Amino acid sequence: MSVSQIVEFIVGDAQADRAVPPSGYTANLTTFSAAAMAFLAVFALALSLAAGRLADRWSDELARSSTLRISAPADQKETQTATALRVLETTPGVASARALTDAEQRALLEPWFGPDLPVDTLPIPQLIEIIEESVGYDAAGLRLRLTAEVPGAVLDDHTRWRRPLVKAASRLRVLGWLSLGLIGTAMAAMITLAAQAALSANAQVIAVLRQVGARDSYIARAFVRRFTLRGLTGAAVGTVAAMVAILLLPSAQGEGGFLTGLGFQGLHWFWPLLIPLLAAVVAFVATRTAAGRKLRELP
Repeated sequence: MSVSQIVEFIVGDAQADRAVPPSGYTANLTTFSAAAMAFLAVFALALSLAAGRLADRWSDELARSSTLRISAPADQKETQTATALRVLETTPGVASARALTDAEQRALLEPWFGPDLPVDTLPIPQLIEIIEESVGYDAAGLRLRLTAEVPGAVLDDHTRWRRPLVKAASRLRVLGWLSLGLIGTAMAAMITLAAQAALSANAQVIAVLRQVGARDSYIARAFVRRFTLRGLTGAAVGTVAAMVAILLLPSAQGEGGFLTGLGFQGLHWFWPLLIPLLAAVVAFVATRTAAGRKLRELP
């Protein structure tokens, strides 16, 4: 559509608009359904984008870190820890390695055993944090060296943790996009039903317009315009309400925990602004299809 056609569509025709009820349950249904679907669409979009960020973050963080666990008698643990650190310092691809302190290990175990865990009196393995370089290291070769020099060392490169987490986040992202498609389909179905109900309710008005020479395309254009604008208005209200609701979520550093990642970040805040336009397109196509079909059925 050209700019002039868009302006003409928005302005409309006062005579043709009389064939479309300005209020009533069909108008309210269209506006409400568009607002509700847009509200849900914003959250589905936020879910999809947040899942994408989560997958990237988990993949990056877990891919660059590994853990070395040393299980040895108390009189050998310190010696094996020092030997393991020397091995790691000479391993290509390892950026840094350090042994966790008792306080750090206590903090890791606290969620499961409570804050009063007596780390000093329990046979807790010594943990060594390994940070990889961008190229990574040869995990199989490192395991062979550790087996020969540090018998009590077990290397965990987080592969068995990283893959399921990234896979789950990726599936959650796909679920978000699938939800958007289902929301759009549901909105199209409701607007189609509302348009057909409006056409049936105004059958007598349509018959009079035909008698005075109005074509079906002229009548259909009035219905399409009115329902498209209703869809656009309702979707705009629902989008703004959803964006405000997301904006009011607790910050990621606060007590909100995992769910706070649902918010938009940076330029992602502009993506929801496309939802009212997409809703208007859905309303336009659905109403145009319904009007064409219903006008052929009316006598």
